[in-house]
Amino acid sequence: MLKLFILLLGTFLSISVFATNESAMQMNLTEHWVGYVSVVIFVLAYVLVILEEKLHLRKSKPVLLAAGLIWILIAFTYSSIGDHHSAEVAIRHNFLEYAELFFFLLVAMTYINAMLERQVFDALRDWLVLKGFSYKALFWLTGILAFFISPIADNLTTALIMCAVILAVGKGQPKFIAVGCINIVVAANAGGAFSPFGDITTLMVWQKGIVEFTEFFKLFLPSVVNFIVPALIMQFAITSESPEQLSGEPVAIKRGGLVIVVLFIFTIMTAVSFHNFLHLPPVFGMMTGLAYLKFFGYYLRKKGKEQIDHSDIPTGHKIEDDFDIFDKIAKAEWDTLFFFYGVILAVGGLGFIGYLAMVSEFMYGELGATTANVLVGILSAIVDNIPVMFAVLSMQPDMGQFQWLLVTLTAGVGGSLLSIGSAAGVALMGQARGQYTFFTHLKWTPVIALGYAASIWVHFLVNG
Repeated sequence: MLKLFILLLGTFLSISVFATNESAMQMNLTEHWVGYVSVVIFVLAYVLVILEEKLHLRKSKPVLLAAGLIWILIAFTYSSIGDHHSAEVAIRHNFLEYAELFFFLLVAMTYINAMLERQVFDALRDWLVLKGFSYKALFWLTGILAFFISPIADNLTTALIMCAVILAVGKGQPKFIAVGCINIVVAANAGGAFSPFGDITTLMVWQKGIVEFTEFFKLFLPSVVNFIVPALIMQFAITSESPEQLSGEPVAIKRGGLVIVVLFIFTIMTAVSFHNFLHLPPVFGMMTGLAYLKFFGYYLRKKGKEQIDHSDIPTGHKIEDDFDIFDKIAKAEWDTLFFFYGVILAVGGLGFIGYLAMVSEFMYGELGATTANVLVGILSAIVDNIPVMFAVLSMQPDMGQFQWLLVTLTAGVGGSLLSIGSAAGVALMGQARGQYTFFTHLKWTPVIALGYAASIWVHFLVNG
């Protein structure tokens, strides 16, 4: 039981940060009171995250506090032995990892908000309704689109887009929204597992040069199975009725809406090119893409003002069609962004304490690669799969390509087991607040686990 407890805690402790000086390397806090207290702080914070629906306490608050307290303990302990630099180097490394994720997500969320304001998704909703699709057909359509868009647009962005469609079409149908969001999370995570640009964990493996770009496509069939198996079962919870027909004219996309969609595609292409050809982090491509939207926002504002007779506007009234890019940035899901900060910094601190080596020796030394990699996927459902993959890459286990593909698959799709296990799930809990929750997802975890097991079996069958 002690080893199992240490194993569970250790994978929480995922982001590996090793001190750069000799005194830090000799300092093991895993059996020190600081290590024990830090683990308790983290576990308590995560319990509050899980109970968000019951307590109505935003999930970012407990993990933000936990991150600060853990690093205070670490810095105090190292300072007491005269080492004033190791903790600083470690936390800066963790913060840099977070900063890249933060700005990547911020740009994606800004584009999503801009498309929402331009009524792109409202128009898509009305088009789907006018086509006469039933709720069950919409369940499959959004899932399939999520699966095939996520390898290009990444699973988080894809989930946000498809969830906007589900929310628009499913007004008055909370069960459809809940099951539809679960299906989207599973589909987006599965689709992102076989492409380096579909999931951050897959991207990390590719960046390390462990698996070649084209080799990831061997995971296509296992990913399909991971999506299809739970979807086939969940569809029985969806009614065959159709959404109510429109009472009036369908919503029209506002000026520039389709252009913003095109700019978003170009932004994704820019991010891919920055990484693939310039060998720069994709986040810099995303920030460059934000400039596209800002310039186009300037054009929309100028165009809107030119077409209005200002003499007819009463003093103090807003100008019609006044597109404001900073308003779109302000409406990003800040609770989600701060949640990621707390998780990455907190588990980074726990990893710096020294649990990682202990976990590596147990998982890959005693359990073996296959068992360890399957377990990685399960544990990535408890903690976001990004720090879990950081742990595996930092452990540097001696594995062949088959096992590296296995851990890429399990870390990518294992996060679907719980809503808090992936960026897509966490983001959708914020976007569909009150309708898609931790507990609504938990009800379908056994079905999702069936798809998880089936995808691993197919990987062994096809690639073994």
